[in-house]
Amino acid sequence: MPENQSRGRGGQGGSGPRRPSSGGRGGQGGGQGAGRGRAGGSARGSGGRGEWPGARAGGAPRGDRDRDRGPGTFDNSERRGGPRLAPKKPKLPEPRIAEGVTGKELDRSVHQQLRTLSKENAEGVAQHLVMVAALLEAEDLQGAEAHAETAVRRAGRVPAAREALGMVAYRKGDWARALSEFRTVRRLSGSSHLLPLMVDAERGLGRPERALELATSPEAKTLTTEERVELAIVISGIRRDLGQLDASLQSLEIPQLGGSSRKPWSARLSYAYAEALLALGRRDEARDWFARAVAADEDLETDAADRLAELDGVVLTDILEGEDED
Repeated sequence: MPENQSRGRGGQGGSGPRRPSSGGRGGQGGGQGAGRGRAGGSARGSGGRGEWPGARAGGAPRGDRDRDRGPGTFDNSERRGGPRLAPKKPKLPEPRIAEGVTGKELDRSVHQQLRTLSKENAEGVAQHLVMVAALLEAEDLQGAEAHAETAVRRAGRVPAAREALGMVAYRKGDWARALSEFRTVRRLSGSSHLLPLMVDAERGLGRPERALELATSPEAKTLTTEERVELAIVISGIRRDLGQLDASLQSLEIPQLGGSSRKPWSARLSYAYAEALLALGRRDEARDWFARAVAADEDLETDAADRLAELDGVVLTDILEGEDED
């Protein structure tokens, strides 16, 4: 995805948008292009290698073609490059690419994946992946889905395309589809960088035990520091769902909690810790951690400022509310 967005590992986007309960009620979400709240240049087919479904070599058997030609004719199809291709199925309409989008905005690792496609197809798929990222950023999930599905139709075996579609499904709360696409990314790329989102999708499907089992699988040991932090946030949310409030807090007491406030995960980790404290009734401590989240949240990934205001008894009013009625 565009280089100014978080990038994922192993093919695409990184840790994608997060469920609101996993570190911020406002929700949002990695890897190559799909960084917090954006689809990744990485993502987790039909089509493979840029071929459209239904396009295959074949046609009538050789003998039938010979009979149809009649005497005196000469079949030079092999000399022209092999058997004729059967007519391709009509292409589905593709969503429009915004003016100025070239596809070059993607991270270099995503372009490496697209090298398996023809040049023309790679350029088109790249443009659609950039559109997915842009539309996710704009909260246009329907538009992002149209571009992601187009990318998958054109490049179904490219991890970045599958991850982009998975990220859109994740943002829509379509947990089953998101989990399916993330599994496909893992199979195609061999990377487990989307494990935190897979665990969260299991949680969304109402399968907390399966989610916790996946979270403690050997794959979890291969995650980067940022991905391990994201996994800890998800595990904390699952424990809280199960009413295990002490365990929810303990899940977040990791070395990164007391580290620098300038790390990519600082705001979300502080926010999640504040929520865990609040669930235990430790209001004053929760307020301190919401304040830390506000200080670290330069990109406004969470609604920590609103939560802090609520705890301080401040009532926020939208001064523009009702303007349209006037």
